[in-house]
Amino acid sequence: MLLHGWPQTSWSWQPVIPALAEQHTVITLDLPGLGGSDPTTAGYDKATTARLVRQAVNNLGYTQVALLGHDLGAMVAFNYARDYPTEVTRIGVVESPLPGFGLEDLYGISWHFLFNASPAPIPETIMDNDEVSTYLGMLFEKTQHPELIAQDVYFRAYKNPDKRSAGYEYYRAFVTDAADYQEHAESKRLEIPVMAMGAEHVFGSLVAESFQQVADDVRTVLAPDSGHWIPEENPDFFGDCALLFFGPSTGTPASPEFAGCAP
Repeated sequence: MLLHGWPQTSWSWQPVIPALAEQHTVITLDLPGLGGSDPTTAGYDKATTARLVRQAVNNLGYTQVALLGHDLGAMVAFNYARDYPTEVTRIGVVESPLPGFGLEDLYGISWHFLFNASPAPIPETIMDNDEVSTYLGMLFEKTQHPELIAQDVYFRAYKNPDKRSAGYEYYRAFVTDAADYQEHAESKRLEIPVMAMGAEHVFGSLVAESFQQVADDVRTVLAPDSGHWIPEENPDFFGDCALLFFGPSTGTPASPEFAGCAP
C-alpha cells in the first residue's frame, strides 16, 4: 500500500510502481480530499485518514498489508500500523518525522509548514489558482533533482481550491496528531519492522530518530543523491530498497547503503 504526501498525488509513485509490481500486488490511492479523492467531513487528522484508507483497502478485499508512506503518507502509514496492528506486516516511512516527535523543530526549513497550518481562510484567501505553480514550484525547485518531478501534474491537481484547502487541513491537524502520538507513544508502540528513509540532502537520519521514539525496530536508511521527493528523484535506489525490505527474509543488502533496507 503506497501513501503519497503533499503537494503531490498518487502519481508520485509512478516511477517505482513497475518495479514493485513485479513482486507485489501494489495498491495506491489519492488521500482523502486530494487528487481524485473527494473531500471528507470526518477530519484530516492522521488517525481518521488511516481509518478511511483502511476502509478502502478492506473494500478491495485485503485485510493484511505492508505500508509505504512518503511525507504526509508516512504519518498515515504509522497510524494505520499502530491502530490496526494485526493487519500490517511492516512499514516504510519516508522523509517525515512525526508531529510531536521532531517535526516542529524543522519548521525553519521552509515557511510552507506554518503557512499551510494557518487558520482558514488565511491561506485559502492568499493563494489563488494563478499562484499555484509559483508556490509549489518554489518547493520543488529547492530539491536536488527538480527536473525529475512531475511538477505540471501537481500544478494541475492543486489548481482546484477544494484540493488546496484539503491540503491545508492536513497541516492544521498536526497539533491533533502530535497530541495523539505523544499520548500513545508507550502504550501503542510499534513492534513490527520500520524502514525509516531520509534524503541525504534533507531529513536524513532525523526520520529514524523520530520513529525510534514510538517503535521498537527502526532501521535507518539514507537515500543518496536525492532531495525530499525520493521516489521521483532517485527511483532506482528507492525501488531496490523497498524490494529488499518488503521481500523475502533471506534478502541481503547489495552494498552498505542498503543495510537499513534489510528484511
